[in-house]
Amino acid sequence: MAARAQTSDNRNQAKCDWFSTWASRMSYWAGKPVVFCCAVLLVLVWAALGPIAGFSDFWQLTINTGTTIVTFLMVFLIQNTQNRDSAALQIKLDELIRATRGAKNSLLDLEELSQDDLEKLRAQYEALAAKARRKGLAGLEEAAEEAEEVVEEQKEARGVARRGPKLTGT
Repeated sequence: MAARAQTSDNRNQAKCDWFSTWASRMSYWAGKPVVFCCAVLLVLVWAALGPIAGFSDFWQLTINTGTTIVTFLMVFLIQNTQNRDSAALQIKLDELIRATRGAKNSLLDLEELSQDDLEKLRAQYEALAAKARRKGLAGLEEAAEEAEEVVEEQKEARGVARRGPKLTGT
């Protein structure tokens, strides 16, 4: 039974990989200048045919339907590509935080916080930055330590449990 479930999971993963690969290629292709030029040319041809078609309802419906379909489909392709790029970027940033001596590992999973918690942290960091600017570079280390304490207090207050082993900087 477990083998059957694993095979099903592998098929689902293969389908997702296929779609992600296809979506990335289509997004890349659609962003090329030649594709934009072709779209402009198509609109110019459509506009030139307006007087010939007597600016009929069919003439208008043709461009409206075509652009609506293309826009609808492109939203999903672009969103898929953006989600994957954002996830990869987040992993890279997490690795930089983890590997940087003196970096605050408690900042690794900030994307998991609620919007309210993120806004509170942003306000606290802005206040710390303003304080550091007033004190100059000497106050920067103190401000960073205060920021670390603030993050830890927020996590303790929310009762956030880390998933997996806690990573430490090198």
